[in-house]
Amino acid sequence: MNAILGYATYVPSWRVDPAGRGRAARVVASFDEDAVTMAVAAGQRVLAGHSSRVPSTVLATSTPPYLDKSNATIVHAALGLDRTGAAFDAIGTARTTMGVLRSMLRSGGLLTAADVRTGQPGSADERGGADAAAAVLVGRASEHAPALAEVLAEASVTEEVLDRWRPPTATWGSTWEERFGFEHYARMIREIAARVLDDAGLAQADHVVVVSGNSAVAKRAATLVKGALSTGGSPIGFAGAADPLVALGAVLDAAGPDETILLLAAADGVDALVLRTTGALPSARQVTPIAEQLADSQTVPYPRYLSWRGLLEFEPPRRPEPDRAAGPPSARSRDWKFALTGSRCDKCGFLHLPPVSVCRQCGTVGESSPVSVAGMHGRIATYTVDHLAFSPSPPVVDAVVDFDTVMNPDMAVDSGAGPADGFGGGGRTTFEVADAQPDLLAVGAPVDLTFRRLNSAGGVHNYFWKARQVRTNQIREERGDED
Repeated sequence: MNAILGYATYVPSWRVDPAGRGRAARVVASFDEDAVTMAVAAGQRVLAGHSSRVPSTVLATSTPPYLDKSNATIVHAALGLDRTGAAFDAIGTARTTMGVLRSMLRSGGLLTAADVRTGQPGSADERGGADAAAAVLVGRASEHAPALAEVLAEASVTEEVLDRWRPPTATWGSTWEERFGFEHYARMIREIAARVLDDAGLAQADHVVVVSGNSAVAKRAATLVKGALSTGGSPIGFAGAADPLVALGAVLDAAGPDETILLLAAADGVDALVLRTTGALPSARQVTPIAEQLADSQTVPYPRYLSWRGLLEFEPPRRPEPDRAAGPPSARSRDWKFALTGSRCDKCGFLHLPPVSVCRQCGTVGESSPVSVAGMHGRIATYTVDHLAFSPSPPVVDAVVDFDTVMNPDMAVDSGAGPADGFGGGGRTTFEVADAQPDLLAVGAPVDLTFRRLNSAGGVHNYFWKARQVRTNQIREERGDED
């Protein structure tokens, strides 16, 4: 059976206080985020340092941006994965995620799970939900890709329980009284925990993780199964299809080598996995643990959050709405639009964003190599704040970004006008700024890139990359630089 080779979580930076208690703790995705964009964010993090050749990519979600069109292919394209790999959607609940994970333990691949959970205003679902994404890379362990956690046992039990449901046309879901679901799930959780631990040859797991859309199950997890070191659920609230992987990621952030993890997901039955961590885990955890992602936050007013979800209509800017994105131009610029792939001149090393066939620096024709800048860092050269442009969340901030130069001895040139002394030109282009705080922006501020939705028109979502201001210490950690 395959092992978990990598994991990552993505927690949006926005927080809202739907209960009006003066504490904005509910994690919410921005107006330009959805299941696809968050899955890309988690997928980018888990694939850092790993090969882009994965046998299959799956997006599990209960809130797909598209029906009758694959969403996973957008994730696949944005991650720059090899076109010979497959990409599939898994539309459904947290149980769908567990089913795909168990399948991938036999076939291998990249599993991303993401959800934007919209609860009815004032409901417990709204207060207790969360928008998030997570990803795991599953495959055979090797010298260059050691296993972080190996599977010891797995088990399932299935029962039809009318506990949580949502018609396909509804904006939010409904739940039965939580005690009804708890009685059924509590019995199944105790049953399957005993069985799967016995199959693994364990009396008790070190860490127990219990996730469920039933709030009573999440609150009383420690009364159902107890771990030797820790017992809990999702640290952010119920995140739908992403919930099992988010909770697992939180445990992997803290677990030590050779510790066991019992993962239980209760949704129309219960699915269980017993994992054992390896000695490779401490040095291969995700760069930014979920606790730090939760701490790095900014608050959105509740009325604006409702407008992001289409539940409250503000007067839009008096500007023409965007046109619908068309298929032919999207196909022609696919590599640039989704994988942010530019072209670097093979002769002088100048990086063109977007790609061109004639080098603007040395005039060489047709001699260039594709280079993706989606994972690079850059700095703001200049920016503008536009209060008149059409946006669901004005103002719109645009920035000219200079990408960091990269050392490449094979491209040492001295043209007097470009990269020299062994540096490849970093490139420059313009992006909209995501999650912008105009008062905190500055020329020279470091930015990274995030895949977002530029606009939606005529039922078509226009995806592209945006710049996002980042902390300097985050860049240092990702590069492995010393202080």
